[in-house]
Amino acid sequence: MELRDIEIFLTLAEELHFGRAAERLHVSVAAVSKALKKQERAIGVELFARDSRNVRLTPVGEQLRDDLRQLHQGLTQSLERARLAARGKTGTLRVSLFPVNVQELRRYWETFRSRHPQWELRLRMSGYADPFAQLRNGEADILVTWLPVEELDLTVGPLIFAEPRVLAVAADNALAKRSTASLEAVSDYRHVAIAPAPDYWVGHYVPEITPKGRSIDRTDPVDTVEDIFMHTAMGDAVSLFPLHMTWYYPRRDIIYLPVTDMEALPYGLVWRSDAENDLIRALARVVRDLGPLPG
Repeated sequence: MELRDIEIFLTLAEELHFGRAAERLHVSVAAVSKALKKQERAIGVELFARDSRNVRLTPVGEQLRDDLRQLHQGLTQSLERARLAARGKTGTLRVSLFPVNVQELRRYWETFRSRHPQWELRLRMSGYADPFAQLRNGEADILVTWLPVEELDLTVGPLIFAEPRVLAVAADNALAKRSTASLEAVSDYRHVAIAPAPDYWVGHYVPEITPKGRSIDRTDPVDTVEDIFMHTAMGDAVSLFPLHMTWYYPRRDIIYLPVTDMEALPYGLVWRSDAENDLIRALARVVRDLGPLPG
């Protein structure tokens, strides 16, 4: 198997969904399917059992996944070290972000790069589905996410900012005529859902019930910000956001209303405890030294 074939197989083994695997790999679904068929022909057995609803690993597929995972990690790390050495770098810190206020957060990244020119810093936006998997599977070293995070294998680092909440509604929604919104008003509509994700983590972003005990119903799960805006603009849902979304996503079909009865949403650094290293500690130190963004 070539390196790209291994990447396709392992990505599909994680996602168990041809569409999501293709999206992560930046290829077509047909390319993923073609690569898999090639691998199965070469091995002589099915690696995935699939029907119209589900994709799952066969016993042989599980064995191959376990064998290839460590091999692939070693190969990619060797190639990465060679690329870094060619640029005079000795390591890479990969940071995945849920918040989109990249301009406001630049001071942390620029300070890290200034203090540690021997290391490379890579930033990327995170998807909502299975939020902590990227730390656990080694795709990211640090996650910037809202808090709390209460996972036994993860360490929560310093606070990076906290922001008031806004409610996004369709421009023709009755709420759009108001100047503010409350959590009670959210219960009159459905809110977008995120899955799979820990209930406590999602519940801090969007409570299941209001202070007066009213239930907040959910839509079908979504994976991206674009999906959230589509459901909101079409009137299928309303969506809670941190304040910075109003600066980065102004839209003619969406109105943002300040929410008056919710606390500011805190964001912090999170990393896998057993993967902590000098690079992770260095970024955490930068955030502590500079302090959180002004409120």
